[in-house]
Amino acid sequence: MFDLTDKVALVTGAGSGIGRAIAQRFARAGAVVHVGDLNEAGGAETVQLIAAAGGKAEFVRLDVADVASVAAVAAKIGNLDILVNNAGIGHVGTILQTEVMDMDRLYRVNVLGVFNVTKAFIPAMIARRRGSIINIASIGGIVGVRDRFAYVTTKFAVVGMTKQIALDHSAEGVRCNCICPGRVETPFVQARIKEYPDPEKAYQEMSATQLIGRMGQPGEIAAAAHYLASDDAALVTGASLMADGGWSVGK
Repeated sequence: MFDLTDKVALVTGAGSGIGRAIAQRFARAGAVVHVGDLNEAGGAETVQLIAAAGGKAEFVRLDVADVASVAAVAAKIGNLDILVNNAGIGHVGTILQTEVMDMDRLYRVNVLGVFNVTKAFIPAMIARRRGSIINIASIGGIVGVRDRFAYVTTKFAVVGMTKQIALDHSAEGVRCNCICPGRVETPFVQARIKEYPDPEKAYQEMSATQLIGRMGQPGEIAAAAHYLASDDAALVTGASLMADGGWSVGK
């Protein structure tokens, strides 16, 4: 089930967290995984973990916000069967607490990054009439999240791009879907929690946001990506898969 044997995949932001979990899951399913990240140490560690488990992976240094960097990686990899646009960054604040530089920083990575990487690889997918593009959006791309103005704005854009790519290119053999995680216990989230005056209280409050009473784990998002990447999801395109522990139900 969900066999990815010999499929070629690129996962951006795969040096840690959700991206690493997706890269590992794809490799276990038989894919050849290109681990894209600016963090060379983290990317190398992901490759080592995959190799230790018997999988195939290679690190590629990738700055999704830099067209030249993306073009170089596209030239190196060539054809892709699976593209996961996972790289993303956040910012805390309302519109009053968000500066132009904050908006620009998030736009360049969260929106332009998805655009740059997809545009570089989708022509070959169309030419071969096959490909699965998976964008990691957010619950913040479906509903508002308090004090996350810039982040929510960019993630709504990712959901919109997903639908538009599916509309324009599904008939050409390219499926495009997105996953909308709720709160996931990644190293990034763990680091932010430690900055609160009462980390334990912050952890409990974040967990309580979701109906299941806990945060998600990176491997659970990877499981959703695995399905969407596989031929078993041939009927699924333009979808926003909610992996939010029920957060959005009451919104």
